[in-house]
Order: sequence, then structure tokens, then C-alpha cells
Amino acid sequence: MKRHTIQPAEGFNVLTTSARSQMATMVLAVGESTGGPDNRHPDQDQWLYILSGEGRAVVEGQTVDLAPGVLLLIETGEAHEIRCTGGAPLETFSIYAPPAY
Repeated sequence: MKRHTIQPAEGFNVLTTSARSQMATMVLAVGESTGGPDNRHPDQDQWLYILSGEGRAVVEGQTVDLAPGVLLLIETGEAHEIRCTGGAPLETFSIYAPPAY
């Protein structure tokens, strides 16, 4: 499996930001991942909703399978990685509170 870590600028699109929250979409190609053991949002909760595709999240060492309709809460300070494991891109919608980017 190809491993490629993206930063928020690639495949990541902030849709809107308010004083207290932010909405964004992210697309990971097959085999791509973002984050890792050092990836933490020090001041934000992240709600990650899976729109399409399949993937796997590792949050604080716990593995969560991702599929359309799954809603995952990544709490403030939790280390996390998101990986596309299916045969099609993984498309997600996130809400950050407060804004992260």
C-alpha cells in the first residue's frame, strides 16, 4: 500500500469559518493518509463525517473503521491519523471547534 501523508493544503478545503467553529472537506486518494502519532489539534475538537469511500482512523492508538455515514469525534489533543483503505477516494466532512486552520 502506498503511503503518502498530506498536509491540510492538499486535498483539504475550508468551506466556512465562524468565531467558534470551522467546516472543511478532505479527499484522500487510495492509499493516502494524513496525520500520525504527532498529529494533534491542541485546542480543537474535530468531528469527522465520512461522505464516501472506506478508511481507517487511529485515534490515541484505537483503530476505527471508516465508511459512509460514520461520525467520529477526535477530541482536543488526541493523536490521530486518517487513511484511505478502499478502492476509491475517501471523502470526509469535518467540523472543528474552535477553528483549526
